[in-house]
Amino acid sequence: MPHDHHGHHHPDPSLIEGDRRVGAAIAVNLALTLAQIVAGVISGSLALIADAIHNLSDALSLVIAFYARRIARRPADEAMTFGYGRAEVVAALINYTTLIVIALYLAAQGVERLFNPVEITGWIVVAVAGLALVIDSVTAALIFRLSRNSMNMRAAFLHNLADAMGSVAVIVAGTLILLYDWRLVDPIVTLFISAYILWHSYQGIRPVIRVLMLATPEETDLPALIAAMEACDGVESVHHVHLWRMQEHEPAFEAHVVLAPGADPEAVRSDLKALLRRAFSISHSVLELETPGAACHDSPQIGH
Repeated sequence: MPHDHHGHHHPDPSLIEGDRRVGAAIAVNLALTLAQIVAGVISGSLALIADAIHNLSDALSLVIAFYARRIARRPADEAMTFGYGRAEVVAALINYTTLIVIALYLAAQGVERLFNPVEITGWIVVAVAGLALVIDSVTAALIFRLSRNSMNMRAAFLHNLADAMGSVAVIVAGTLILLYDWRLVDPIVTLFISAYILWHSYQGIRPVIRVLMLATPEETDLPALIAAMEACDGVESVHHVHLWRMQEHEPAFEAHVVLAPGADPEAVRSDLKALLRRAFSISHSVLELETPGAACHDSPQIGH
């Protein structure tokens, strides 16, 4: 049955440049993580170690994002007839889930430190957190452009943005320890970092789950779409409707269309596909045309 589709193309120079940016971000984050862990152990700062663990998750998320980008470019084959584009969606789910687990662990450690504060070397905390802020900012800048059109890279970008905010908080904590020897500020900052990570993770994981659950794109008004189709000449009714995302930016649609008596099937199909493209940005559509006498009986309008 005819339907619209568009395939994958060979990587262009912008994709190669994007891979280089992600590779550079991975390298600087791994180096920063090592420096933060060593400094955190020496200084006794849980907040600094917390920031290092989060930064390690950023580096790992970038590794996952890097390979997901490459896998997603593979063309469709017998094993994956829809292609491999959802590799980036799966990578985003892994990254957000890891962030949530880490944030909960840090929160538990922060609560424990509230009741058992330890001696902290403030100047090491401030110095290393300052370095972290610079590297986090550089990393975020490297992948900002890539994050605009990919939930996979958006997850990695939000990791680094959260890291930059966390580094600012750690600098404040280290400064207060230096000036006032207020050791409780360290677990308090850790709890704030944990809460910040959880909030970002919640915001980011919802659209990822919607794609994996084949949910209707949030920006599409499905009742309005059905009404527009049924208002077309030659269409009596529409049922067995499914609208989902094959990949993050590729909505797909299928439906059974009952033709009005005397309607030209190919003209109706052409008009409906043009409507879906023009009004709802849906290029991949499969329409099964039925005559009134052969229409499905007792079929729901949405679903099957």
